[in-house]
Amino acid sequence: MMEKMLFWALFLSLGNFCVAELPKKPENISCIFYYKKNFTCTWSPEKEAYPTLYTVHRIFVRGTQRDSCTSEIRTSCSFFFPHLSYPDNYSIEVEAKNVFGEHKSNITYWCLEDIVKIEPPTILTVEPIPGVKHMLQVVWRKPEGVPYSASYTCYLRYRSVNSANWMPISQRMENERPYNLTGLRLLQRYAVSMQCHVVTSKLWSSWSEEKIGTTEGLAPNSSLDLWRVLGPAQPDGGRTVQLLWKEALAEPNVRKTHGYNIWYFPENETAVKVTNTTSDQQFKFHLGSGAYLVSVGYYTSDGMSPEATLRIPAVHEKPFQCIEAMQVHQSQDHLEMEWHTSTAEVDRWVIEWYLDLETENLERSWESVSQISNWTGRTDNFVPYQCYNISVYPVMGVDVGAPHSIQAYFKEGTRTVNSSILQCELESLESNTQYTVKVMASNLAGGKNGTSFNFKTLSTGIIEMVLLASVIGSGFFFLGILIVVCCLTKPKLKRLVCPEIPNPAKSNVVLWNGDNFKSKLYFGEVQFHGKMKAVDERIPKPYLSSSGDLIDKLVVDFETFLDKTEVHRVEMMKMQENILSGERKKYVNSSYNFYSPSGKVFQGLPPSALISLKGTQEPSSERSDEEAKDRPSQRPSGILEPEQQPWEEVGLNPYLKNSVTTREFLSSEKSDPIKKKTEMQP
Repeated sequence: MMEKMLFWALFLSLGNFCVAELPKKPENISCIFYYKKNFTCTWSPEKEAYPTLYTVHRIFVRGTQRDSCTSEIRTSCSFFFPHLSYPDNYSIEVEAKNVFGEHKSNITYWCLEDIVKIEPPTILTVEPIPGVKHMLQVVWRKPEGVPYSASYTCYLRYRSVNSANWMPISQRMENERPYNLTGLRLLQRYAVSMQCHVVTSKLWSSWSEEKIGTTEGLAPNSSLDLWRVLGPAQPDGGRTVQLLWKEALAEPNVRKTHGYNIWYFPENETAVKVTNTTSDQQFKFHLGSGAYLVSVGYYTSDGMSPEATLRIPAVHEKPFQCIEAMQVHQSQDHLEMEWHTSTAEVDRWVIEWYLDLETENLERSWESVSQISNWTGRTDNFVPYQCYNISVYPVMGVDVGAPHSIQAYFKEGTRTVNSSILQCELESLESNTQYTVKVMASNLAGGKNGTSFNFKTLSTGIIEMVLLASVIGSGFFFLGILIVVCCLTKPKLKRLVCPEIPNPAKSNVVLWNGDNFKSKLYFGEVQFHGKMKAVDERIPKPYLSSSGDLIDKLVVDFETFLDKTEVHRVEMMKMQENILSGERKKYVNSSYNFYSPSGKVFQGLPPSALISLKGTQEPSSERSDEEAKDRPSQRPSGILEPEQQPWEEVGLNPYLKNSVTTREFLSSEKSDPIKKKTEMQP
């Protein structure tokens, strides 16, 4: 801190500041004592223009001992336990100092017994006493920080949860004794809070955390509205019973229902009683063929409701009847029913309805009315255009009488046509729905209904089926177009799907002039389909045998041939069979050799022999066919029989061996012998 003060002094002197500002005098000193924690003092002002160091000097009044604490930023300072004594008196002086000087406060005197402050108490529970109405009992725990041998007192306040106004309790609370809040309303929620202080101190603790409790309500005093649905009797006489019930209108002072108790027993054996508990508003169980009594009651935290009881008649017992007639009136938004009875002793009427298709299901919709003989069904109870089975049951005490049942529609469609029209189309029908149609003929004298018939609509309409088929067909059509376009526009895909495979069996073997051949051989060219192609890198170089003869070359455009596809060996064998099937051929013996691309030696043909592939537009040599006919038919000395043919493979390139079948060149017996005239080439 001294370094900061020196820095400010140097800064002000270099900045030519002439006005010095002393710290303000500390005022409004206040001190609080927390037993076995700390003794804290605060003062004002809270802010200074320049960095200020505060020092609090504490002097023990009972002796000469003194100490101090410092604070650089905050305008408060604390002395901590165990450097605290209770009870004791302190004198406090606060000193403020900055680079320009210091300023001291007035000396204040503090008695720790007057300024001791304790923690708020802890509220444990706020609950009603069972059986006691309009009251909540508050159980709490002693606050922390009360000095030894000191006495304390507490006060309580409470309010309704729905209100912001607190109501204080003037009675003091001591020694952790529970406190009873009385005069409260039934079934209301209240918030409770407390604060305490040492008797000798003028400082109160802060208010404790709120605790909420609910006063006790009244026990239910109304029974349930109970109904039962009986299943068909089994061969052994047993039946399935479905109990349904509804609670009465909610009572303002009755708590929420926690559950339901069900009891049932044979009518003549009250000792055999079965008890079940459920939280649902229905219960299914099995009974024998005799008569039974069933009871249902609900319970809350304040007690049990009265029981609602019904009698289940025996299987072969006939119930009483009292309904003579019943009428149903339909309108756009409700269904009205009215019945006539022969007795006025009926306690209540139960109206039960369900869809005609759910005869095997025990689930029912029902309502009960009393002291009237009519009932109005609401819109949310029915589905339009659906046939319902509606029954009215009389109930006298615990006995249920025979019902009066009808079939009715909550809403029907009305279509009127002329007498000349004998058919009608129904529109706006729901899918997968059962309908009933009746046709009425009317005139001025009145009308009469014809025979009714039922039908059920399809789950999917014709329009939906057509649209679905159209969408699927269009999808396949566009998919086919896309595939065709891709095949035509992508050469690689086209080559993969439809590769071009040449047929070697359709090629021709012709003779070519030696001179013309040698000229094209030396220039590294060959005639293929009327065009000249360079094959200098593919054709073996001339080779001079030991006798000095020029090597005859067999030039084949392997590049074009191999780029397309390999020639299958079977097809090449067919080509040889086609050639040998003609005139009697002779193998041509040649003493001339040539190298394969791999460097191996083959024995070849005379230089005038050359293959011309099928489809050549130009003649293979300048000789005409007529010149060939004029030659005398002679057997050259070099021609041998096939079994004497010295043609053999000295070496064969593996690549060519797999792709090209060895060709055998034949010479017709009618053709002139080939004269071997070669020239040595350098």
